[in-house]
Order: sequence, then C-alpha cells, then structure tokens
Amino acid sequence: MTAITIRPLACGLAATLLLASCASLSPESKLRTGLMEAGVSPHMAGCMAADMADRLSISQMKRLQSLGSLRKSHIGGMTIDRFLYKVRALEDPEIFVVSSKAAIRCAI
Repeated sequence: MTAITIRPLACGLAATLLLASCASLSPESKLRTGLMEAGVSPHMAGCMAADMADRLSISQMKRLQSLGSLRKSHIGGMTIDRFLYKVRALEDPEIFVVSSKAAIRCAI
C-alpha cells in the first residue's frame, strides 16, 4: 500500500520539477527582452538575440541589460544606428562586433 501512494507523489514531484525547469528564462529570451526594452523592434530583437546569445558571455549580456533604461527616454522605436552607438559606449569591442554583425544580418 505504501508503494502505491508514493508512486503518484513521485510522479507529481517529477512533473513539477520539469515544469519549473521550463519556466526559467533562457539567456536568449532575456537578451531579446532587454533589446526590446532598449527600444529595438520585437522582430529585430528576436533575430539579433538568436545570433548574439551564442557568441556573448553571461557577463557581457548583463552589461547589455544596462541599455534597457534607454526605453524610458525614447517614445518611438530606437534605430539600429542609435542602438549601436549606445553599445559602443559600453567599451567592449566584442559586444560591439557581435551586436553589429547581428544587426546587419537581421536587417537584410
């Protein structure tokens, strides 16, 4: 009788753990959200995040999150030129190169 009551409990616990692991945000989705908060269009942000997430480290992606505060000062969507200007201000050449390549590829 004990085995019967433990099995559903174990299955329920396993299902809960699987759902919890799916609920956490991937670096790509966090990057996409950060780009959109910085004023990049949703389509462009999704395309760029897919390229950038594989090429940037976690610490570099965190530095990009600081650009999310730009959205509050811009009513319309930010142009890619303006976005890259702000990325260059981070003074990390690798972030700039990866962001530029992603922006160019996604714009074409």
